[in-house]
Amino acid sequence: MAGTGPVAAGEPEGRMRPDETTVPVLPCVSAEETLAFYRALGFEVTHEQTRPYLYLAFRWSGFDLHFGRAPEGLDPALETSGGCLVMVDEVAPYHAELTRAMRAAYGKVLGRGLPRITRHRPGASRFTLMDPSGNSIIFIRRDEPAEPGYGGPASPEGLAGALGQVRVFREFKNDDRAAHRRARSALRRHGDGAPVADRALAYATLVELSVALGDEAGAREWRERLAGTVLTGEERERVEAELGNADALRDWLDGDGGGADRA
Repeated sequence: MAGTGPVAAGEPEGRMRPDETTVPVLPCVSAEETLAFYRALGFEVTHEQTRPYLYLAFRWSGFDLHFGRAPEGLDPALETSGGCLVMVDEVAPYHAELTRAMRAAYGKVLGRGLPRITRHRPGASRFTLMDPSGNSIIFIRRDEPAEPGYGGPASPEGLAGALGQVRVFREFKNDDRAAHRRARSALRRHGDGAPVADRALAYATLVELSVALGDEAGAREWRERLAGTVLTGEERERVEAELGNADALRDWLDGDGGGADRA
């Protein structure tokens, strides 16, 4: 507690020090489901109480999560219940461990619906764990840029700029559906006048997003469009890298451990 430790000579009693610890208290809709989910992922239960009021506490690695009763009428499906940021040096090891634990407990990765874990693409700086109550536990790399870059030209325009916005929706907002809508809209608006390489990259991006959304028919359609696109060797390498992400994502969702950290 601030102010209770040793005080240096000449310093006033009770002085605040920058050594605080914060612990989020998140809403819990079902104690049974919350306990089962976090235990399945390897979290230690440090406090379990349901009467006279609900209070649960968990610890995993170096951080704690606490839970109290959710307000009446809270709908977990809206996924706006509460949230917590977990700042780490590298996110990939955390994603790998949670994926491993989830697959061991459930026989598969919970990649869609609620609860779930979002995918982690190569180089991405965050991912999200959604719990049964609709809380989001977001693991973020400490050196993540304050403003996400678009990954395109300095002043993004046309299809290239739109693909940068798609990346923001997909990797920073964890909103695959919005990313999919933005990519399709950009193709309708800018596709005819865009360079072939940008158009091909949009097709490949839509393949990956369709897989993420469970739309295999859509994924096949975008692959077919891509197959009819003529590219140079360098352009094809870039597109194939994006397609590789789609293949790794499918492996990760289907249970191939080799794709877990590439998706």
